[in-house]
Amino acid sequence: MSKADRPDHPRAAERFNEEKATYTVKGADAPDLEAGVAAIRDVVKTLPARPGVYRMLDARGDVLYVGKAASLKSRVPNYTQIPQLPKRLQRMVAQTRAMTIVTTETEAEALLLEAQLIKRYRPPYNVLLRDDKSFPFILLREDHDFPRIMKHRGARRAKGQYFGPFASAGSVNRTINALQKMFLLRSCTDSFFSNRDRPCLLYQIRRCSAPCVGRIADADYGELVEDAKAFLSGKSTNVQQKLGAQMEKASEALDFEMAAVYRDRLKALTFIQGSQAITAQGVSDADVFALASKAGTVGIQAFFIRGGQNWGHRSFFPAHVKGVPDAEALQAFLMQFYEEVPPPRLVLVDRELPEAALLAEALAERAGRKVTLKIPQRGDQRKLLEQARRNAGEALERRLAESSSQAKVMRQMAELFELDDLPDRIEIYDNSHVQGTNAVGAMVVAGPEGYRKSNYRKFNIRNPDTAPGDDFAMMREVFERRFARAEKEDPERRKGEWPDLVLIDGGKGQVSAAANTLEEMGISDVALIGISKGPDRNAGREHFHFPDGREQMLPANSPLLFYLQRLRDEAHRFAIGAHRQKRAKAMGTSPLDQVPGIGPARKRALLLHFGTARAVKSAGLEDLARVPGVSKAMAQAIYDHFHASG
Repeated sequence: MSKADRPDHPRAAERFNEEKATYTVKGADAPDLEAGVAAIRDVVKTLPARPGVYRMLDARGDVLYVGKAASLKSRVPNYTQIPQLPKRLQRMVAQTRAMTIVTTETEAEALLLEAQLIKRYRPPYNVLLRDDKSFPFILLREDHDFPRIMKHRGARRAKGQYFGPFASAGSVNRTINALQKMFLLRSCTDSFFSNRDRPCLLYQIRRCSAPCVGRIADADYGELVEDAKAFLSGKSTNVQQKLGAQMEKASEALDFEMAAVYRDRLKALTFIQGSQAITAQGVSDADVFALASKAGTVGIQAFFIRGGQNWGHRSFFPAHVKGVPDAEALQAFLMQFYEEVPPPRLVLVDRELPEAALLAEALAERAGRKVTLKIPQRGDQRKLLEQARRNAGEALERRLAESSSQAKVMRQMAELFELDDLPDRIEIYDNSHVQGTNAVGAMVVAGPEGYRKSNYRKFNIRNPDTAPGDDFAMMREVFERRFARAEKEDPERRKGEWPDLVLIDGGKGQVSAAANTLEEMGISDVALIGISKGPDRNAGREHFHFPDGREQMLPANSPLLFYLQRLRDEAHRFAIGAHRQKRAKAMGTSPLDQVPGIGPARKRALLLHFGTARAVKSAGLEDLARVPGVSKAMAQAIYDHFHASG
């Protein structure tokens, strides 16, 4: 994708004329169709007959909807024809009080910009790709004499060749393991590589050729790299024939040990070819998408085929699809999907899209080469699409069954904890420390759709008045900081960042500490429940503590109990992980790091001279001054730092 396609690019304003074409109309807050239509009509008067993107804004300036048009002057007035709009867009117009217009050179550019803005603002009236975490790739890193093979996510800044996307980290790991067996490429970091004086374990188990200690010549390693590239590019047959010939040659030369190495590499290649549950015969590079819809829910199945190999598949369930035609939902999904993933040369879909030619043009502009959008009618491509369609239907049925059981659990939870409505945001809190040291508070967030890991937070306990090991004081500090920030950033509670239910891993004491903290802050409408394991601390005998002192228990086989246990355990896992990270970091620090003016060089010189930081701390002024690189003034500063009280 071209960097200039992004709104934050230095020349983006020039390319999309954003500064020259911004129109804002403010109005009242309450939903009002007449006010919304009036705001849109005021904007229509100034619109050019050019391609562009428009944003509908509410009275607070939040984006309600992002759309694109071949001609803004012709498209935007349609929103004033209320009887012709579906109910979903009528609600959107009633909330609209302002618009932002951005003109573009072509309609394809408008489509690209629309996808970028939807991803940035996540408007409530656009179809949204709910699972938008980055996809993993295999990176053959080439900024070293001996290229390294590794898993990669995120921005592709490192020099090398990227192969992907893969559907999951597991599929990448399996492929890398097989590649190590086949091609014996290194996977270690450059620092690990440069500090080796003998081969590591990977060499012993025949997963690396040990270039770090010269066990393979540069040219031979380069040949392995080229073989790996050929395999990942779909030329596995050539690689297989080459390995077979090398094995026969080694056997004829009676070099049976080397023949066994080639045999094991051939086995790894055969394994990775045979482990693909979805056949990609007859298809080189393609993404395959099929859609299934039922009961207002849409499921999209994606297969990733690269070099004739299946690199995994994944199910997606876009949000905000109720009332949206299936073909329109699939088209919106594809534009957002390819916002991060480079499109292949061929994209197979299972239905006609409203603007297929425009979508193909936009994807081609992003990829920098031709991209074909196709509905296969026969042959291997059709078989692959039918398989994707079948998987889409099965995944949707599983999703609906899970949603039904989850909704039942949520209703039971709302009834048990006396909530006004089904909880949309549940926050779970826990503390972790060892005898008061490296204390950390943790917050985990969950909703009806599962854990929201991007909302997880950890709190380093830093109040000097908190006694080591005082769990109640730690909980008070965590709640003070969490809800003070919520009051500051979302006082009107409109951003969905306030919890509908707060669960605490603890009993009456922790609940009382949290409840008193919220009461002191003037917050009285947050449901608060504590979870303790009961007197015998057995799972299944949990007690649920209310702020008013009441306690409840659930049957040992209750689905709601299992769900609450999972929430509690996830908070416990996250808190322990945060504590271990903090403890590991603390173990790597030294008292010398706290001395002003001591950098890595002086720290190294002091440790080499005295042996330990404790010896530096107890050293006399004259001894400190004898250290190479430490002046008399620096020696005095070090001495004063450790003897300030004396």
